[in-house]
Amino acid sequence: MHTTLRKLIACIGVAASLALTSCTPKNVAYFQDIDDTLVTIDRASTQIKVQPEDKLSIVVHSKDDALSKLFNLPVVSTNITQATLTTDVRTIRNDGGVKSGVSVYTVAPDGTIDFPILGKLRLEGMTRSEVAGFIKGELMGRDLVKDPTITVEFVNTGVNVLGEVNQPGRMEVNRDHLTVLDALAMAGDMTIQGQRDNVLVIREENGQRKTYRLDLTNSKQAMASPGFYLKQNDVVYVEPNSMQKRASTTNGNNVLSTAFWVSVASLLTSIAVLVINSVK
Repeated sequence: MHTTLRKLIACIGVAASLALTSCTPKNVAYFQDIDDTLVTIDRASTQIKVQPEDKLSIVVHSKDDALSKLFNLPVVSTNITQATLTTDVRTIRNDGGVKSGVSVYTVAPDGTIDFPILGKLRLEGMTRSEVAGFIKGELMGRDLVKDPTITVEFVNTGVNVLGEVNQPGRMEVNRDHLTVLDALAMAGDMTIQGQRDNVLVIREENGQRKTYRLDLTNSKQAMASPGFYLKQNDVVYVEPNSMQKRASTTNGNNVLSTAFWVSVASLLTSIAVLVINSVK
């Protein structure tokens, strides 16, 4: 009898240990399969391209300042804050922020802008460098400016990062190649409760909504996904893990908590000891 009860106590201890082990978070490291393998990336296909409703800063420079001004929108000095970005008069800072100063173009639904003297130019689907090259070619081809320098920047273009990240919100895009990892870094990284193997990227493209699920614990799967490199207005959603989901309900995680299993083990052990003492 005593032997049976001792085995019972031992089983209780093992069960409690296994339960506590099962509560340990898993898959919290990125790219668990990473190695020194060389991966070739087609960077041209990952560049952000002009879409309708984008806002662009396009500035023409040349040796003749008076001539350059003919191809640049008027500059109006005004105090513009982040809260009043409905106006189209802005200056681009090196850090991607916005302040008063330089006018910008809003791309029309048909993918065009109305450029001074040149008229309507279709820019949809072009990268920044392609826009600059196209406008430079138009100016030189029409013998308007001999050797212009064209500067093109996206203005107020960003992605939204939501869910289990430390600083959710809209992240401004100030570079041509922005990955999910870049966006998560700007959002302060995932919380420990975020599912690293199930990150959702939502994208609206050509009138359709597309979704991509990325496993950031698997480098090959993640980098091969069309959603790894982000585009303007993408939504990155980090889903909470099962424990965090249960925490949203009353007593949802009590059965998995350390205190719960310690209490259960203590209670069962006490009962077993009482039984042993009663049969002596």
